[in-house]
Amino acid sequence: MSIHMTIKGALFGLAALGLASAAEADQLADIKAAGKIVTATDMHYAPFDMLNNGTYEGMTKDLFDAVAKEIGVEPVYQDIPWTAELPGLEVKKFDIVIAPVTITPERLERYTFTLPIADATVSLVKAANNSELTKPEDIKGKTVGVQQGTAQFKQLEAYGQKLGDVTIKEYGTTDEAYADLAAGRLDAVAGSLPNLTYLVKNRAETFALFTPAQFGEPKYFAWVLRKDADSDGFAKAINDALLKMTADGRVKAIQEKWLGTYAELPREVPAN
Repeated sequence: MSIHMTIKGALFGLAALGLASAAEADQLADIKAAGKIVTATDMHYAPFDMLNNGTYEGMTKDLFDAVAKEIGVEPVYQDIPWTAELPGLEVKKFDIVIAPVTITPERLERYTFTLPIADATVSLVKAANNSELTKPEDIKGKTVGVQQGTAQFKQLEAYGQKLGDVTIKEYGTTDEAYADLAAGRLDAVAGSLPNLTYLVKNRAETFALFTPAQFGEPKYFAWVLRKDADSDGFAKAINDALLKMTADGRVKAIQEKWLGTYAELPREVPAN
């Protein structure tokens, strides 16, 4: 055998090994082997994610506890600032982002989304004693707070440009925005309808929804995985669990526990 043929054969073998390794890469198999799913969320986003005397709770946790059980592994929950979550996912610091992320066309190009877990349509809340603001267009000439880096921010920005003369103030967390609204430093806060409904339900003496509260196109929250072939089986396992939980009533029970109502959700990932 010539040296040329030996080198050629060795190179072919290495290439084949590389292709085999790529074909065998499977995030779900790795997760099952480890016995855990490492997650990231922002634990300051009631009612989905909250810290109650240092204990993590909320709608997201109830849903994901059940999903992880269906898959047969333990969830590991991490409190990560929202702005660091998607970048951290991309460099594989964790397996999945379970902070509710609004599905958008831009994000669909970059990430794999699970089935929706809740409505995410952007809405407005004001101080309970504010009779000047009623409908969404009344924010013209006003200052509105919103969490930075969110789809709700982008929708508020577009709506503000349409109305003209709307000052937008960005916050690291929704809790900070609510505090400034309660203190009179803001005229309103924009956020998803479930978050604001929960806020008003628990602090009706301080906050009130606009009428109507919603002003954007219908949107949905979901969880986010990396967009690669390795994640396909993992995404399917999560979606299968969510569909099973929808069919047996667990999703409805969890929604009603945290939101006070049930909204039927799409059984496919929306295209926008």
